[in-house]
Amino acid sequence: MDSHSAGRDRAARALLRLESRALRRQVVLPILLGLAALCVTLAGAWLVARLLAALLGHGGAGWPHLAAAAAFALLGAALALAQERAQLAAGEAARARLRDAAFTRLLELGPADPSGIGERASLVVDRVEALDGYFARWIPAAALAMAGPPLVCLAVAWADPGSGVVLGIAGLLYPVAMALTGIGAAQASRRQFEALGRLSGRFLDRMRGLPTLVLFNRQEAEAEALGSAATELRRHTMKVLRVAFLSGTALELLSAGVLACLAWRHRDLLSGGGDPTAAVFSLLLVPAFFAPLRAFAAAYQDRLHAAGAASALAPLLAEPSAPGLLLEEMPPRVVVTFTDVRLSYDPARPPALDGLSFRANAGETLVLAGPSGAGKSSVLRILMGFVRPEAGRVAINGQDAMALRPAELRRLSAYVGQKPHLFRATLRENIRFARPEATPEQVEAAARAAHVLDFAEALPQGLDTLVGEGGWGLSGGQAQRVALARAFLRDAPLVLLDEPTAHLDPGTESLVIESLQRLCLGRTAIIASHSGARARLGRVLEIEAGRVAGAPRVGAAG
Repeated sequence: MDSHSAGRDRAARALLRLESRALRRQVVLPILLGLAALCVTLAGAWLVARLLAALLGHGGAGWPHLAAAAAFALLGAALALAQERAQLAAGEAARARLRDAAFTRLLELGPADPSGIGERASLVVDRVEALDGYFARWIPAAALAMAGPPLVCLAVAWADPGSGVVLGIAGLLYPVAMALTGIGAAQASRRQFEALGRLSGRFLDRMRGLPTLVLFNRQEAEAEALGSAATELRRHTMKVLRVAFLSGTALELLSAGVLACLAWRHRDLLSGGGDPTAAVFSLLLVPAFFAPLRAFAAAYQDRLHAAGAASALAPLLAEPSAPGLLLEEMPPRVVVTFTDVRLSYDPARPPALDGLSFRANAGETLVLAGPSGAGKSSVLRILMGFVRPEAGRVAINGQDAMALRPAELRRLSAYVGQKPHLFRATLRENIRFARPEATPEQVEAAARAAHVLDFAEALPQGLDTLVGEGGWGLSGGQAQRVALARAFLRDAPLVLLDEPTAHLDPGTESLVIESLQRLCLGRTAIIASHSGARARLGRVLEIEAGRVAGAPRVGAAG
């Protein structure tokens, strides 16, 4: 195993230990219920052994013993049901906790996360789901496998020491059988999850680009590539299943061998040579002895799946939240200053920002102009806290902006991008997304300022019309106006806009520019734009290759 794999395994184990401690109360309950059910099974088995011995003419067991055995059987069933429910609750608690932590980290990373949308979805859904069995089944099964067989062995040894020795030897042989059948199982499970993540990401990406695939007649080639990825996943899955079948077979052979040894040992008693109570008791407890081990073997696959899933989640969850200061209060106006700022995404490529310096005064609209790759979007990413510059200084109101937490930087700004996302919700809810506590009057005022009401009044239910996936379709210009309404409602002192008029027809562009001018009034605004109408928005700063290309010029008034 190479150092990278060893490091991932250590991180995965650390994550599982941390979550196990955090969920200690949830996982201890099914263990206690399982031990209680095992004690009830021991008492019931002794009563049944006495009843069977009485039928063979030994002992004086009668109806009270039969009633007690029936009561123990019902109590054992109730405890087993309670244990199952406690295990389900532990799994639900673990999924909720891990999914919340993973989603929070993904939100903190934002667009700075280099992984694809399919891989991120697989992390939050598939990988977290695979950890359910670790907390719901594996931890209780492992604890009961450690405590249950010795308890049964002691009970059998009390009735018949020789039978207790046989069970003890079987218990010592079981870990050897598991080790022989489980060599390489963790690596196989990790490779299975890696293959699943690759297939999920590729499938989602190709589904989103299906029109492009059909347009270029690449659907058959991509279908073959997806088939190859699915075949790879099947191969890794079969390797994991092979381990499960081998471990199950080893356990069944061991159980059959113990039962045969005990039957041979007690053959004279069972054929009428003496009191068979101890012999029957020993035979009845063979299934109880192996039941925790059988549950352990079944849950072992959950452990393997959890190890593979945790190795993928650990790098995400192990990264601490970005440190920084909190804002004491929201400043009413901001001044943004970049001084010799440098930023690189890839050492093998030219820097995105290479000594960029500029100043955006309070209430000023600054338009960053330049060719694609000049660094305009990188400026916005820094101001939203998604990336940090390698050198230079970024100041807000004269204070180091990078000393703030990224979330605090985002509190300062309202952002409108090229392709705003509309969630499956009403128009009103999509606008209120920027400020959930806003009143209906405030939402309508923002919609009016962004000219959303111009088209919303023609919709079936106005602002309460369902949009997004499966809802009423909106054009690109209409979606852009919804994004502007969010910015109006957010009412932040800093406005960041990335190509807000891209791909719009001239009529819609004029409406959006009018709304932009109203939005930027009295606020500090930084706009990255290729549009020919950029001069109408404010002062234009030409940048090229991550630095100022020339002296800034003042655009005409809009």
